[in-house]
Amino acid sequence: MRPIEKNDGSWYNLVMAKGGVPEPIDLTQPSERERVGNILAAIRDLSPDERDLMPILRQYPRPGGTYAKSQLLGAYRQLVDEGVLDRDLALERRLRGRPVRTISGVAPVAVLTKPYPCPGECLFCPDQAGAPKSYLDGEPGVLRALQQDYDPYDQTHVRITALHDIGHPTDKIELLILGGTWSAYPEAYREHFLRRCFDALNADAPASTLAEALLRNETAPHRNVGLVIETRPDWITPAEVARLRHEGVTKVQVGAQSFDDRLLRLNRRGHTLEDTRRALRLLRLAGFKAVLHWMPNLYGATPESDLADFERLWRDPALRPDEMKIYPTALLEETDLHMRWQAGEYAPYLEETLIELLIACKQMVPPYCRLNRVMRDIPAPYIVAGTTKSNLRQIVQQRMEKAGLACQCIRCREIRGQRHADLDAVTLENVCYETDATTEHFLQYVTPTGLLAGFLRLSLPTSPRDDLPLPDIRTAAMVREVHVYGPAQTLGRRGGGAQHQGFGSQLLEHAAQLAKDAGFDELAVIAAVGTRPYYRERGFTEGALYPVRRLRRKR
Repeated sequence: MRPIEKNDGSWYNLVMAKGGVPEPIDLTQPSERERVGNILAAIRDLSPDERDLMPILRQYPRPGGTYAKSQLLGAYRQLVDEGVLDRDLALERRLRGRPVRTISGVAPVAVLTKPYPCPGECLFCPDQAGAPKSYLDGEPGVLRALQQDYDPYDQTHVRITALHDIGHPTDKIELLILGGTWSAYPEAYREHFLRRCFDALNADAPASTLAEALLRNETAPHRNVGLVIETRPDWITPAEVARLRHEGVTKVQVGAQSFDDRLLRLNRRGHTLEDTRRALRLLRLAGFKAVLHWMPNLYGATPESDLADFERLWRDPALRPDEMKIYPTALLEETDLHMRWQAGEYAPYLEETLIELLIACKQMVPPYCRLNRVMRDIPAPYIVAGTTKSNLRQIVQQRMEKAGLACQCIRCREIRGQRHADLDAVTLENVCYETDATTEHFLQYVTPTGLLAGFLRLSLPTSPRDDLPLPDIRTAAMVREVHVYGPAQTLGRRGGGAQHQGFGSQLLEHAAQLAKDAGFDELAVIAAVGTRPYYRERGFTEGALYPVRRLRRKR
């Protein structure tokens, strides 16, 4: 597998250019200032339904072409700072680049750990020099990490800056630590990596310890509202769960890949279905959000066996994840799976077969689960055979709409670009389901059109937590997630969107009442460090690792 050279002038530069920001406009030039003023005035006068800015940009071209929205946004900000223009939120939204980045309410920042030996020996997994195990140096995230030499501070800082430069609020950051099995990295490296990520979020002098960096983030300019890592199910133990909580982690991506022990053995995964069941039980009891990775078209699988495997997800109470990523197996050079393919022992599904399988799977996803992906972002040149379409999800969605089918997952129902959601108009629904260790209440606010405005995951344990070294939550009910959808709003801003309308507070009150009615004296929440002040304002007091709220007086 040929590594991509940084100086080859083509693929690397093409991908890196996608995240680049053009040079700022020089407003000291009278002609530039006049053109920018005309453009901003014309955009402000557009009707709310008009989204195409190109006619205006062509009407007022600059030498050599048209202005980019990020350039105009920078010029607008400068004019506001000078007092020439009043702030205009509607104009800012029109100038925002890639609005989908923060359309779910937070700004995601993904960073990668350096390459490190992986405990797995999977048939399908690439092991490319210079990239973490299972990753490729042509993937956009890896390219950005390579550009920063995998430095955690630089990766975090550059991503925040890029989001700000194209108009996104960056005060609520979901930090995703990618790069393989986080639990297998040395503890000292984990501490260093996270501390430097938080130094970038805090925009302050370097902290001397991770605990100090986490504490500072409570009042930082870029507050962490979610911290995500990825690991293997066989590495989840009670001690590891406690360690993750000390690190500030709130969500864990678990590479299950299959729920069929036969396929797990054939593909040399090195873990069993029972390992996945145990991992999810521990994570749920500790309050974490659990994301499962699943791979159709593994060696030895058929479309029929994959469909049965996906059904098992919802039939088995020990599984039933909060979120999922579907990664159809990609056939890559220099993997053991590639050798099986050359020997005629393996064949990727035809694209039509894969589409039909994904359509069937999406119809099974319950309303409490979010289906984040249906295709991994692997560049087409790396895939030897099988589908290479990166927009596979869009193709599946279009086929489902044409057939009158619908997916009920969170991602397909969230209000996304709709900014206004009236608390008095939404309906509170309680989707209740059982796991092998908890009773789960998925409390959701649904709009009259059936869209999801916000939700809360309340977990009522039915199994003891005696083996978890987490005394804060020994007997508490647990809020595992509170999420209000709609484009991300700046902290403290009221009005103009679904966020900051009281949805979260109302959901917490409903959860507290349900927990109290079920006989619990305390309600805990797995809070990212940047959300601690929010929960303190709502009656929660700090425990060692979880904010906790008393529901009734001590007996």
